[in-house]
Amino acid sequence: MKLLRTWITLAAGLALSAAVHAQAFPSKPIRVVVGFPAGGPLDQHARLLSDKLQAVLGQPVVLDYKAGAGGTVGAQDVMKAPPDGHTIMLANTGVMVINPGLYSRLPYSTLKDFVPIARTAMQPLALLVNPNVPAKSLKEFMDYARAKPGQVNFGSAGNGGISHLVPEMFKTATGLFMVHIPYRGSAPAFTDLMGGQVQFMAESIPQAAAYHKQGKVRALAVTSKERNPALPDVPTVAEAAIPGYEAYEWNGVFLPAGVPADVAAKLQQALQEVMKEDEVKQRLADLGA
Repeated sequence: MKLLRTWITLAAGLALSAAVHAQAFPSKPIRVVVGFPAGGPLDQHARLLSDKLQAVLGQPVVLDYKAGAGGTVGAQDVMKAPPDGHTIMLANTGVMVINPGLYSRLPYSTLKDFVPIARTAMQPLALLVNPNVPAKSLKEFMDYARAKPGQVNFGSAGNGGISHLVPEMFKTATGLFMVHIPYRGSAPAFTDLMGGQVQFMAESIPQAAAYHKQGKVRALAVTSKERNPALPDVPTVAEAAIPGYEAYEWNGVFLPAGVPADVAAKLQQALQEVMKEDEVKQRLADLGA
C-alpha cells in the first residue's frame, strides 16, 4: 500500500510538473535556426512562419542563420541547444533526408537527435537558364548542352542538396555532361546564374517565378507532376522532354531531442493555427508551395 501511495504521488507530481511546464512555455524569445544564408528560398518561408508564430505564441521569434555544409552547421547548432522548445529548426529535404543518405559520418542523426513537429510545405523546383543561353525550351537547352559537353556549368546551394541532386537526375536522364559548381547557399548561386557565371540551375518556384517574370532568368520547366500556378506558362519536365520525371522538396519544423512532450505539443498546435490562416495559405501558394 505504501508503494502504491508513492507511485500515485509521483505520478501526480509529474502530471503537475508537465502542466506547469506547458503553461510556462514560451517564457522567452524563440530562436528559429535556418541552415542557409538569408535571401534563399528557405528564408522566405521562415520569415512568413516566424511573423505569424510570434503573434500566436506571444513571444518574439528571431531568425538565426547558420549557413554551411548543406545545412549541417545549423542542424548541429539545434541538436546541441537546450531541449526546452525555445530553439527550433526550419529544415528541408536536403538537411534531414539527403545528407544522412550521402554522408557516413554526419554529426547528427535525423531520427535520434530531433523531434519532428510539422511539415509546413512541399514545393517543386524550376529548371532555369541564364537569358543569354540560346534556348527557349528544355529540348533546345538539351541540344545546346549536348553540343558543348563540359562547357555548361550548373550552380547549386551546395553539395548533396536538392538543387544539386535534381540537375544530377536531369543529367542521368538525358546523358548530358555539365559541370557542377557548388555554392554556400542558394542566394549566391542564383546571383551567379543571373550574372552568367553559371548557365543552368534548379531553383525553388518563388525565386524562379519572380526573376523569370523580370527576364533575369528563363524558366524552361518545373519538376512537379502538373504545371505550377506561379509559372502557368512553363511546362513540366515530363511534359517538355522526360516522361515520368518528378521531384519535390519539403520544409519542416524540428526540435532537439529530449524536449518535453507538452512543449512539443504546444508548439505543434501553434504551427497548426498558423498554417490554417487564409493569408498563410495564399502566400504559400503564391510562393509555389
